[in-house]
Amino acid sequence: MRMGLLVLGADDVERAAAFWTEALGFVRRPPRFPGEVVTLQPRPGEAGVPIALPASGSPPEPLPRLHLDLLAESAEAQEAEVARLVALGATRVDWCHFPPDPDFVVLADPEGNRFCVVDESHVPVELGSSG
Repeated sequence: MRMGLLVLGADDVERAAAFWTEALGFVRRPPRFPGEVVTLQPRPGEAGVPIALPASGSPPEPLPRLHLDLLAESAEAQEAEVARLVALGATRVDWCHFPPDPDFVVLADPEGNRFCVVDESHVPVELGSSG
């Protein structure tokens, strides 16, 4: 068994597709049959899990149990990615569960779906520097 795709509900599927296409550099998969759910996938030769965007009438969860983590190589890359994603239509979320020294920034896509941008180079203050 393997993971096939992620599903993110959206009220405005076209708005969600435009955001995630730009955010991840994905392309829209040509529909295989009439009425197929809009699906975004990595460009040929690139890694990633496709995202399906079905129309949904339910609101996004304020404290979702499942969310996307997008990875940045450094604090500088994280800051640049957050700025880029906000310019594309994401909003910063004032997360009530931030740890004292977070390695992540919580954002919401234009549909309100929460996701994080994580600094992979982050070393928690309590662990100190390994260098």
